[in-house]
Amino acid sequence: MADTGYFGPDSITWSVNQEITVLFGGARALLMHAAHPLVAAGARQTSFYQRDPWARLIRTLQLQSTMTFGTEVEATDAADRINRLHARISGIDSVTGEPYDALDPELLLWVHACLEVSSIYFFEKTVRQLTIAERDRYHHENLVAAKLMLLPEDHVPATYAGLEKYVASVIDSGRLIRSDVSDNVAEIIKTGPVPAALKPIWAFIRFAAFGTLPPPLRQLYGVRWSNGRQKFLDLNLAILGKVRPILPRRYRLIGPARWAYEKIEGKHNLTLAEAAARR
Repeated sequence: MADTGYFGPDSITWSVNQEITVLFGGARALLMHAAHPLVAAGARQTSFYQRDPWARLIRTLQLQSTMTFGTEVEATDAADRINRLHARISGIDSVTGEPYDALDPELLLWVHACLEVSSIYFFEKTVRQLTIAERDRYHHENLVAAKLMLLPEDHVPATYAGLEKYVASVIDSGRLIRSDVSDNVAEIIKTGPVPAALKPIWAFIRFAAFGTLPPPLRQLYGVRWSNGRQKFLDLNLAILGKVRPILPRRYRLIGPARWAYEKIEGKHNLTLAEAAARR
């Protein structure tokens, strides 16, 4: 029997994270991450955005997909690699003068929460509305990933609604700011060297990532918005939702999800890393 990792095909985590629209959520979450001054300070220290513009986005997406669709060993190894990197990231933020530490539970919670709410947002816009129970199930399953990333469970709100309230409270607090890092991330998403596989759909991913930000964050990033743009966004997300059921698996599901299902079906016995290397 195939090793389906910490979740498996019957989990709500597989149902949500398998969708290609996870790319939309990843880009949106990255913009939210970069607006937090102490998350930005850590990114500034490692120079991720200057050395490799796509490193952080791709790493975020790869980590989520490995946590979801990899074996338990692959998921744990991926988390350990990130944790070792985070252990070296700390200092004094040059913008706010505050101390920062990449293993600070408050920063880990912000990163975790932004990705979770962004993933759910686009799932509900392009697949189907989840019930309150399903949202909470997804939230509780995500605690596995949180623990692997050294985020203490007692720092995470007990329900998905609580997590949404936490995100809203951070946004409303004025804690988020525009900085060189947030500007850099925004520029990368707007004009950066998009990987070839994403070029056909990146223009809309970019538009959706900025357009679905909460209004204070759209304002922070200087996004000009209007009723017309909102209607265009809503229409295209609705069209995606209508077209999705008739799309072949390769256009509907991300690569790691296809790999996981094919492994269950007995079509291969490759590790996630081996499958990625062959693509």
